[in-house]
Amino acid sequence: MRTVNVHQAKTTLSRLIAEVETGEDIVIARAGQPVARLIAFRPEGHRQLGGLSGKGHIPDDFDTMGQAQIEAAFGGTE
Repeated sequence: MRTVNVHQAKTTLSRLIAEVETGEDIVIARAGQPVARLIAFRPEGHRQLGGLSGKGHIPDDFDTMGQAQIEAAFGGTE
């Protein structure tokens, strides 16, 4: 990772972008203190809704599963 000052980044931005495109990360510093990082843009992958559809099963008694154990743990029903 290379560090450049703000003035150098402004005057050589096109060259810095070309370097970032090849995989290098560049830190931009002001008065020797890092203030920004120039990295390549990597778009996130496409997310498909319902990607897990059909991969699992919810039992018909899901709403009442373990009801007796829950009631026993909390002292019964009202």
